Amino acid sequence: MKRNLLLILLFVCALTSSAWAQALVVSGRVTSATDGTALPGVTVLEKGSTNGVTTNSSGEYQLTVSPNAVLQFRFVGLTTQEIPVNGRSSINVQMSSDEQQLKEVVVVGYGTQLKQELTGNVAQISGEQIANVPAPSLESALQGRAAGVYINQGSGKLGSGINIRVRGAASVSASNQPLYVVDGIPVTSTDLGSTNAEPLNPIADINPNDIESIEILKDASAAAIYGSRASNGVVIITTKRGKAGKTNVNFNYYTGWSKPTKIREFLNAEQYIELFTEAAENSDIDPADIFDFFGLDINSEVDQNWDEEPFQNGSVSQYEVSLNGGSDKTRFYINGNYNTTDGIIVGNEFDRATGRINIDHSISDRFRLGTNLSLIRTLNKRVSDDNAFSNPIQLNALPPIQPKIDPETGELNRRTLYYNNLIDQRDGFNDALTYRTISTGYLEFDILSNLQFRTEHGIDFLNLQEELYLGRLTEDGGPSGYGYNAQFTSSNYNTNNTLNYNTVLSDVHKLDFLVGFSYQNANSNGSSVEARGFPSDKFQKIASASRIISGSSTGTDYAFLSYFTRANYVLNEKYLFSGSVRVDGSSRFGEDNRFGTFPAASAGWIMTGEDFLSENKVVSFLKLRASYGLTGNAEIANFAPLALYSASAYEEESGLVPSQLPNPDLRWEKTKQFDIGLDYGLFNDRITGEIDYYVKNTDDLLLNLPLPATGGYTFITKNIGKLENKGFEFVINTQNLVGEFSWNTNFNIAFNRNEVTDLGGNTIFGDSRGLGQIREGEPMAVFWGPKYAGVDPDNGDALYYVRAGSDEITNDYSLAEDQKVGDPNPKAIGGLTNTFSYKGFDLNVLMQFVTGNDIYNMAGFFQSVNADFFDNQTLDQLDRWQKPGDITDVPQARLFGGNGSGTSSRWVQDGSFLRINQVNLGYKLPDNWISKAKMTSARVYLQATNLHTFTDYDGYDPEVNTTYFGRSNVMLGHDFYTPPLAKTFTIGVNLGL
Repeated sequence: MKRNLLLILLFVCALTSSAWAQALVVSGRVTSATDGTALPGVTVLEKGSTNGVTTNSSGEYQLTVSPNAVLQFRFVGLTTQEIPVNGRSSINVQMSSDEQQLKEVVVVGYGTQLKQELTGNVAQISGEQIANVPAPSLESALQGRAAGVYINQGSGKLGSGINIRVRGAASVSASNQPLYVVDGIPVTSTDLGSTNAEPLNPIADINPNDIESIEILKDASAAAIYGSRASNGVVIITTKRGKAGKTNVNFNYYTGWSKPTKIREFLNAEQYIELFTEAAENSDIDPADIFDFFGLDINSEVDQNWDEEPFQNGSVSQYEVSLNGGSDKTRFYINGNYNTTDGIIVGNEFDRATGRINIDHSISDRFRLGTNLSLIRTLNKRVSDDNAFSNPIQLNALPPIQPKIDPETGELNRRTLYYNNLIDQRDGFNDALTYRTISTGYLEFDILSNLQFRTEHGIDFLNLQEELYLGRLTEDGGPSGYGYNAQFTSSNYNTNNTLNYNTVLSDVHKLDFLVGFSYQNANSNGSSVEARGFPSDKFQKIASASRIISGSSTGTDYAFLSYFTRANYVLNEKYLFSGSVRVDGSSRFGEDNRFGTFPAASAGWIMTGEDFLSENKVVSFLKLRASYGLTGNAEIANFAPLALYSASAYEEESGLVPSQLPNPDLRWEKTKQFDIGLDYGLFNDRITGEIDYYVKNTDDLLLNLPLPATGGYTFITKNIGKLENKGFEFVINTQNLVGEFSWNTNFNIAFNRNEVTDLGGNTIFGDSRGLGQIREGEPMAVFWGPKYAGVDPDNGDALYYVRAGSDEITNDYSLAEDQKVGDPNPKAIGGLTNTFSYKGFDLNVLMQFVTGNDIYNMAGFFQSVNADFFDNQTLDQLDRWQKPGDITDVPQARLFGGNGSGTSSRWVQDGSFLRINQVNLGYKLPDNWISKAKMTSARVYLQATNLHTFTDYDGYDPEVNTTYFGRSNVMLGHDFYTPPLAKTFTIGVNLGL
């Protein structure tokens, strides 16, 4: 018996050895025939069997087959290829496009996915669309390109904070900014600075020309893989990588000039004297006496145009050299870029120098590694907060009868009504210098041909050096000079470790399964010192001061530990299923609520894969998809659940004082989102697009609940309230003309409705001069206050409505009840892009629009208030009431009379606008020309940004939101001496060598 078993075993071994001897391991790389980029997700199948794999993120595969097998390469939207093995162990394949619109690979969390198989909602913007746009920060270049993504630049100040809302605001007190992920690593996107109340924008450090693509994850199915920080959407930025082949050298250069989109007109000297003389007489005040009391000459012959003094003609230029190439084993991308911008505001400048090296190397068929290294230096020469008298825009408050230059001294006039802040620009500076690296390294290992392990580690290290000096003649620096110096460092470390399994079974089942964990630790430290008593304005360093008046140091940190999994399943290439779960632990929450679970599920049906549509001549592609999931928000203070103490001193005795109440029950803010969408293609994809409807419900709102200051505490963070966003999104892409002359159109529009459904009976108030409030049953940050009813034609009194819904009016401001007087949230946002090409010429025109939102011009309280005080007035105040029977919205001018000067809807206006955002006209030189110059490509272009704005808003710019109050969720849509955006014209060249 033993002998028979032994013989059988030997026979089996012989057969097995024979089989292994005949088997062959084939590996290779699949790339696009169009541009040589890697194609992940390609199905590689041994024809006539169920033996197959899909290519990894680098387009590589490995499969054990018989030596005479035929490999079948299939990819939706590309032409299927069948290649005999013929005993080869290495087969590289280039695949050509069949359906251009459906071949795209979309970057998602921790991987990529075919656009056709995507069941979530992801907006994709290519790097080409935002390259060489003369904007300091990449966000502004995204405007109008992604449905449901509202981007408000807020100000014409270079490098300042930008507000982004993905499908509406989802939080009251926590951040509403999306999570930014660069090459797989969450990066620092919040301001570290201290010299201004207005935030810097750390995303402005990133060079837009380094970017390969930007994906914005909007619905829960797409974003929930980032769990606790995905309620506001996720912006995934993927930088460029090398492509195998000849080394390509590219040189880009542009230069241009800027001017404000608008300069407001104020009264000239004659008008000023006329209006304020009348205002004084209407208040029974002698004009000559009151002018003299305030240092104003009623007989002045000066006519100073102060409204133009805050501005200058700006300039912009950029130089860039990049190298791209390598072999199948090693590929590289190297870039050096220098951008310098002189802003349209006096004293404002932004310079950025970046360097990047991205390398990918295949150690063997199973091992790959790579790195992304970047070095960044930015210098932001800042101007003061909107609310500061040293803000250049506040120069328009100065009377035109006072000169800029003092005729007695020949210097800048120091005897103006308000501070002549041009002295600040001459005798002071406020520099924010940043050194930063956002760098990652990864290692991939194919455990099996279809099982891959990837580990990646990244660091975002940011060093911010702030230096401010105000000279002896400045308002805040006098009489002996003032200096401030601060240094902040932020170290943000992240590691991701994943296992990815993919397989194809029986040619009908496609499975992709991911499991992984992530750890992030971030800490920041800062120190500062301020001093007075400088010997002269030539000595501007702290060491030269006679008195150190204060010093400080700070430190804080936080950590996240996360576990996640995702599965994508495709049946018969038409039934799509996806599910993910992420468990996040954060140091920011109470001990009993430290971990949260964030699941999501989605499904899709490619209806054009069914027989009833397969022969349809109109509908070329139709996919129905739906998703539901849970995401979170953790963007609160690092120690919000803890009782905190602060150091305090009396004389030379030190002590402790309580500074924050504890809340150990503090937990995650959660957003449940449902999305149903339809992706379509018509007439052989001459028309494609998307339609989506979504509902986002956020509960357990992280709310900074105000407390009476008499108790020693001003607020406590609690989970109170609920909020809802719901809306529609429409995307339409059309190929209007094809051939030698082509014309493509991309249009998107989104409608969002926002409502705070529960606030625990609380109301959140903004600044006392503003109208912003957060109230139950209303949208976020509605304008709430007395409603202006115009002017009494009999006596010129300002009138107000007594109560909401009533026609009863009064001239007694104290009797007017507060009511809803405006809403800063747009009803619709969108963009329209038209692209034309003919022979070597190309023209791209992008238009952006926002409609249905209101703006409250807080500065109107001073500059459009019918001469209530001596601030210079806007021209419309000349239309004031002067005699009985006059019909006007401007009350009678009464100096110090308070006639219509109360905070009200008087300065609330429609903020809708249509902007010609970008126009680019280019010409690609003929190949026979450039070949003689030993070049591979050459293109010259003219470009205009913010070319023209159509709006009824009479302020500087409808796309404003003062950030003096920080990124406050209450003070949205407020304009307060906020500078307009820049209109920029550039000429550039792109050369390939």
